Amino acid sequence: MDCTESRSRLHAYLDQELDLPSVVAIDQHLASCAACKAIFARQSALQSGIRKHAEYHAAPAGLAQRIRAQTGAPAKAPRWTWRWPEFRQPLQLGAALAATALVSWTAAIEYSRPRGDDLIVEQVMSSHARSVVSSHLADVASSDQHTVKPWLSGKLDFSPPVTDLTGAGFPLVGGRVDYVEHRPVAALVYRHREHVINVFVWPERNAARTVPTPSASQRGYNVVHWTDNGLAFWAISDLNAAEMKTFAETYAGAS
Repeated sequence: MDCTESRSRLHAYLDQELDLPSVVAIDQHLASCAACKAIFARQSALQSGIRKHAEYHAAPAGLAQRIRAQTGAPAKAPRWTWRWPEFRQPLQLGAALAATALVSWTAAIEYSRPRGDDLIVEQVMSSHARSVVSSHLADVASSDQHTVKPWLSGKLDFSPPVTDLTGAGFPLVGGRVDYVEHRPVAALVYRHREHVINVFVWPERNAARTVPTPSASQRGYNVVHWTDNGLAFWAISDLNAAEMKTFAETYAGAS
């Protein structure tokens, strides 16, 4: 991939909208091109700044109910049935068809959109696969937690817990800055035999403390999720479910 193609795809790359081969190709280009890497760094910093400081406005309470009332849609969607209504005026028919199209379009968007945790799982899987395929597991490669933690804390706006679990059979490999949920996150890398484990960490305010719980098992990967001390943790690997549970509980207990 050359500079022109790489730069044309940087926005999609930042927003995690590319397929895995394209992501790997850009990863490889950025690793060898200082000019494109500098452009990427500026765009990433701009995106982070906007996300951190921009104002967000929630939809007014009751908006959904008002839309349903105006379009004649029920407050709670029953099992879908269709019946041609009787119309006495052509304008009534046109208005009803327009309302039906609006409701159908809105429902299609609503039911096709990935739900919260499902979307995070997809992003975590993509980031894990990208790190393994591109052999870019760590920005700071070290088994010393006192090296990895300060490095990550200096790159992020929070300090992730970093623990070497060699004694439990999960040695620390290092850490890197990755992107999940459209923000920079910490990615801690561990190994168990030949298996790579990524632990993605980012702040999640007002989250109640939860214990490590299996979140997904897809494409040969097992994902475990938990929250603690205002941080969200997502661990992923191709380890079997029992070993992933052991790892997550060991990490959570040591943090």
